[in-house]
Amino acid sequence: MFEKSLEEELEAKKNAPVECLGMTFPNDEERRKYFLEKLREKLKDPDFRKIEGFPIGSDEDILALSDPPYYTACPNPFISAFIKHYGKSYDPSYPYSREPFAVDVSEGKNDPIYNAHAYHTKVPHRAILRYLIRYTNPGDLVLDFFAGTGMTGVATQLCENPSFKIRETVMSEEPDVQWGSRYSLLIELSPIAGKIAAGFTRPFNSTGFRKEAEHLLNELEAEFGWMYETDHSGWPAGIRRGRQRHNTEREGTKRGRINFVVWADVFNCSECTQEFDFWSAAVDEGEGAARETFPCPHCSALLTRRSVNRAYEIHFDPYLNTAIRRSKQMPVRWFNGNGHYAKSSNLRGEVSDERETGTGEVHE
Repeated sequence: MFEKSLEEELEAKKNAPVECLGMTFPNDEERRKYFLEKLREKLKDPDFRKIEGFPIGSDEDILALSDPPYYTACPNPFISAFIKHYGKSYDPSYPYSREPFAVDVSEGKNDPIYNAHAYHTKVPHRAILRYLIRYTNPGDLVLDFFAGTGMTGVATQLCENPSFKIRETVMSEEPDVQWGSRYSLLIELSPIAGKIAAGFTRPFNSTGFRKEAEHLLNELEAEFGWMYETDHSGWPAGIRRGRQRHNTEREGTKRGRINFVVWADVFNCSECTQEFDFWSAAVDEGEGAARETFPCPHCSALLTRRSVNRAYEIHFDPYLNTAIRRSKQMPVRWFNGNGHYAKSSNLRGEVSDERETGTGEVHE
C-alpha cells in the first residue's frame, strides 16, 4: 500500500537527471532541447543538406520528427560522438574467438513486434538476436547500414532480457552465453522506416500510450462503429465443424458486430449459364474444404473448378470516371468476435449462437 503508483514512478523518472554522451542534464526534456538546438544549427549548414539522400522537408518538420542525438529524421550529425562514447577501440591483445554458427536458424513471423509494421525484406529480430549472442559481447556496438524498421536494434536490447522461449533456445546452442544489452547504430535511407525503427528502440510511456490509444479507439467506435454492425436473428441450419447445428429460429432481431466477412467468387455454370457463388455450391463446411466436383445449384450438372466460367460485372469508377469490368464476388458469411457467424448474401441473415464446451457438446 506504500508503493508508488506507476504514474508517480513515471513522473519521477521524467524529472530525474539523465546522462547522454557523457553530459548530464536535469531531465530528459532538457536533454532533448539541448540537442534539438544543436541539430537546428547543423541544418543551417548548406553542405550538410547536400548529403545524398537528405530528406525533402523544412527544418521545423525535421526537428519535430527527431529526438536527437538518438534519432534524427535526416543524416545524424551526432554519430561520431555516439561511436566515440559507446564504441571500443580495437585491442589486439584482447582474446576473441568464435566458432562458426553451424545451426539452422528458423524463426517464424508470428510475433507482435514483427507484425507491428509491415516492411520489405524484414528479418525476425529473434533470428538476429541469436547471431548477436554468438558473435558479440555485452556493451558492444553493432552497426547496421540497412536497418529497415530496426529489428537489429530490437535484438540488441532483447539480449539483456529475452523471453523464456528465446533464452531456452539460445542456451541450448550457447551454454556459456553472455546475456546483456548491446548498443546499436542504425542507418536507414527511408524516412518512414527510420521513424518506425526509432519507435521500436526508443523508450516511451507505455501507460500513456495505452490511454491515448483507448481514447482514440473509443472515438472511432462512437463515430464509425455502426458501419461494422448488421441485423441478425435465429439459428442457421447446417453443419459447422462436423457438428449438427440447431435448426430452429428465434424471434426478434438483434444487432450483431461484424468482425470479418468471407467473400466468394461468382461463376457461371457451363451448362445452364446461371450464376452461383462458389462457397455455397462447392465448399463442405463440415470438412473445411472445397469439393473436387459439385452440382450446379440451378441445373444439377456436375461441375469442377476448371469447367465453370468466372462471372463479371460492370462497375462505374467515380475516380477514373469510367466503367470498368471486374470479377464478381459476394459476401457469404460474416463472423463476430465470439466465433458466431451469419449466412447471408447481403449481411442480413440468421446468426449461429453456439457455445462449444470441452466435451464436444454444443449449447446455447
